[in-house]
Parts: sequence; structure tokens; C-alpha cells
Amino acid sequence: MNGMATGGGAGGLSRWVPPGGEERLRRVLAAARAASTFWRERLNAAGLGADGDVGAGLIEGDPWQALPVLRKDSLGDVQAEVPPFGGLLGVPVEQLARIFVSPGDVYDPQGAGPDYWRFSRALAAAGFRQGDRVLNCFSYHLTPAGFMFDAAARALGCVVVPAGVGQQELQIRVARAVGAVGYAGLPSYLLALLERAASAETPLPIRRAVVTGEPLPPTLRERIAGHGVDVYQAYGTADVGLIGYECGHGAGMHLDDGVIVEICDPDGRPVPVGEVGEVVVTLLEETYPLLRFGTGDLSALLAEPCPCGRPSPRLKGWLGRAGEVTKVRGIFLYPRQLEAAMAGLAGVERWRAVVERDADHRDVLRIEFAGPSDPQAVRDAVQAAVRLNPEVVAVPAGSLPAEGPRFQDRRRWD
Repeated sequence: MNGMATGGGAGGLSRWVPPGGEERLRRVLAAARAASTFWRERLNAAGLGADGDVGAGLIEGDPWQALPVLRKDSLGDVQAEVPPFGGLLGVPVEQLARIFVSPGDVYDPQGAGPDYWRFSRALAAAGFRQGDRVLNCFSYHLTPAGFMFDAAARALGCVVVPAGVGQQELQIRVARAVGAVGYAGLPSYLLALLERAASAETPLPIRRAVVTGEPLPPTLRERIAGHGVDVYQAYGTADVGLIGYECGHGAGMHLDDGVIVEICDPDGRPVPVGEVGEVVVTLLEETYPLLRFGTGDLSALLAEPCPCGRPSPRLKGWLGRAGEVTKVRGIFLYPRQLEAAMAGLAGVERWRAVVERDADHRDVLRIEFAGPSDPQAVRDAVQAAVRLNPEVVAVPAGSLPAEGPRFQDRRRWD
């Protein structure tokens, strides 16, 4: 079964199984059963038999829908039962290339193969070619994004500058000195580099970029394009790698061939094509067999074929979050992390966390608190808990609600 699917073409359900996907899924299910009590119990409870019983049409059947969605915000709890991967790994740990940890103490494996996360497809669609010098401004520290794009660029024969984050003046000098024509990183950081270089009358040679980790609203895309840079979005997670990418010929992001994608309602049932739901992904990789993994992101499938001719359907784009977890400056932020940090502080009577977007399209995390606690202590506690440096403001107790949500996301993406 290929394409978006069941029920017939554009009038069907929001589900994408890539060419050869069910045969690959058979091998993934066998690896999951062999390696993991967690998956064996889930598969048995859903009525999904041994790998030899998996036939054509599996993804369309009731047993598959009976397999519960594994939510991203619960993955850390599952892994904590049998550290570091909760028994979810399909190969011995010794066969991995690297182990990363994302916020919330979620461990992410890197398999031993080249371009393990498949992001080279996104770079190739954006025009990256052999010999291009690429400024990689994703972090190489603990989280995998830096290595994801490093491996992708190297798979295409690009020369990588592992810039990471920070030290903008140094990055500008290096990018100019080496003639970096490509960029990978957050779109807001790319704009900051471009505008800082332009204000110093030292424009950057960057001409194409692949960005991810935060939304790319039209106003931000236009400001980047104003510096002569063609910018493309990629979409993925630290857990499953690439999910979708822009081709530059039409709206939306093509779904990657390394995953099965469903757009689901809160009960885990695929919605009709065009309707909004949660992006649920099954990774077709035996190293880490994630089955029906709920990303927490909302999107919809575009039914119209793309002018570029690629056969895969496209995601409409990021349309919000399904649960409490959100992403700030490319980092997942869980309200429970903030609650734990603030609970450990003496002298905080009430508090509220607010995320806003400034005029330069940068995320701002602000902690408002009432009480005699030291603002620097509040800043240090939050930064240690969530890896983000917040603004901290002491306010009168009466300005903060005694009850209700302590976390507000006030960002707008139009």
C-alpha cells in the first residue's frame, strides 16, 4: 500500500505508508517483540500477532488502531522504568553510535548507519550539494540536532562548520572566511546573524538554509529572503528523525519515506484528509522501533499533488500543540519541569510563566513571581530545570491568579 490512504485517495483517511512500508514494518515489529516486554505486551493486547501474521492491510485494520498511541510527554516515564531506553531499543546498546538526552530526561539513540535520521533528504530538496560549506548552528551538546544535520550534510558531501549556538560575531567572521553558502539551525537565529552582519556592512555569503525547531511564519521567511537567502523548513523530532520537508515548489512539507504517518483525533483514530489532528509517527527503523508515537504536534494533510512531482502527501505545516508541552527556542518545555523548579524555591508565593515572541521573532520566556525570593535564584532554578535562560520579574501578589494555569503561551504565528 502506497500513498495517503485508506478509503481511497484524497477522500480517504489521513495516513501515509511509504512504498514498501508494510514489509519494513514487519521487520520492525519483529525487532520490537524480540527486544521489549513493553512492546510485546502492547502488541498482544491489541491483537497483533507474531511477525509472521502481519499481512497486507495491517495499517488499515482494527488491531493497528487498538495499539495505543505512545505520547511524547510520557516517553521519559516509560524509559525511567528500565534506564536508559525503557526496553524500547531494538539492538544492544553497544551497537549505537551515540546516546543523547533531551529535556525531560528523554534518551535518544543514534544508530550506527550514515545519516541515521535521514535529514539529507531535506538538505537535498533545498539545493545543498557536494562541496557546499555549511554553517551548522544547532547544538552539539547532549541533544542530537547538531549531529542530525552534520551527518546529513556530510552524506551529501558538504563541508560542515560545527558552529553550534552563541558567539555571533565569531560565527559571522568564520562564515565569511570559509565562504559558507548553506545554513542549518533555528530561523530566528539565522535572521539574527544576517541582520548583525548587514549592520556591520559585512554581509554573509549564505544563500540557502534549512531551518527547524520553531515555526517559520511568513513575516520571518520574508525578512530572511530579504537578505538573499532561500529558506526551507524541515520537520522532525529527536526520537524519530525527519518527518517532513519543503521542496520549494508548493506549499506544505513532503512526508519522509522512513516513517508511517497518521493524523489522528484524541482517541488515536486517523481523521479525514484535510482535517487537523495530532501527528502520529511509526519509525521504520529496527534500531529504535517506535510504534504509533504521538509527537504532540497538530497538522493536516494536503490532498493536492505537488508541482515537483514527488508522490508523497504533504503536511500543511505546524498548527499548534495537542497537549501541555510546547517548544521554546527549539527546546521542549514541560510545565511540570517549571513546577518542580519553582516548588524548590523558598519565598515564592505565586508565579506564572509566559512565552511571547519579540519583534525579531525570538522566543522570550518570562517568569513572573510574587514573594521575597531572590530573582537570580529563580532564574538559576528555571535555567537548570529547562535549559532556557528566562527573564524574571517580581510582581505584586495580586497581579497573579491564585488558581488556574501557571503557563501561558501568548505567541502568534500569523
